[in-house]
Amino acid sequence: MQGMIVDVHAHLTDERLHGRLGTVIASARAAGVVRVVTCGVGPEDSLRALALRDDFVRVSLGIAPYDLRGYEEVIELIRRNRQLVDAVGEVGLDLYRGTREGFEEQRRVFSEFIALAKELDKPLVIHSRNAGKPAIEQLLSEGAERVVMHAYDGDVGAAKRAAERGFRFSIPPRIATSDQKKALVRKLPLEALLIETDSPWLGPERTVLNEPKNAWFSVEWIARLKGISTDRVVEATYQNALEVFGWSDLSCPEGVF
Repeated sequence: MQGMIVDVHAHLTDERLHGRLGTVIASARAAGVVRVVTCGVGPEDSLRALALRDDFVRVSLGIAPYDLRGYEEVIELIRRNRQLVDAVGEVGLDLYRGTREGFEEQRRVFSEFIALAKELDKPLVIHSRNAGKPAIEQLLSEGAERVVMHAYDGDVGAAKRAAERGFRFSIPPRIATSDQKKALVRKLPLEALLIETDSPWLGPERTVLNEPKNAWFSVEWIARLKGISTDRVVEATYQNALEVFGWSDLSCPEGVF
């Protein structure tokens, strides 16, 4: 299973990666990555993400909770391209760059995206910076099921409750320097974990540009913290990704939809 890593969340449309995308993808493949989900944020970025979709690059489309301009366009874009969109998101709540005054508006828009994902039977990719607990509470109260908590930075107790309901938590290379993410991995079962890079952000070093090839840092840290082999981490997170995104086995060409 060494070469079956799925990076469930990256931003390949970012200008720092897009201009040399061939090299970025080749490096990822050489590192054992078999699929990357690139996230479009907002209408224009979502169109750029859709243009990248192929067997290796898949697409999730959403909006930044702290900048909701154009979110209606994104909803319509997802509906029109439902066969090409693998997930709804990132969407959610943000109290880091968002404001308390605008929080109810964030909640209202979040509800629209939760309903959209249910309508289209798509998984949700969740942004919850400084708002992990309220995001989880809203997801649970509104009946969300296939959920990826992207780069979750919140309370581990809330995460454990969400994991018991089937939510998955994707772990970025930033775990190398994050005590919170190390604690999250220690407390959650392997069945609740996924691998992400959030490229070009959340790399193992703050000053170095992140790429999907760095997904291995997440694998290695999970293995170290849980006292298991990297092969076991790769196999489990690969199967978790197939389940949450509804994909067939990527190792079989006829299984790729």
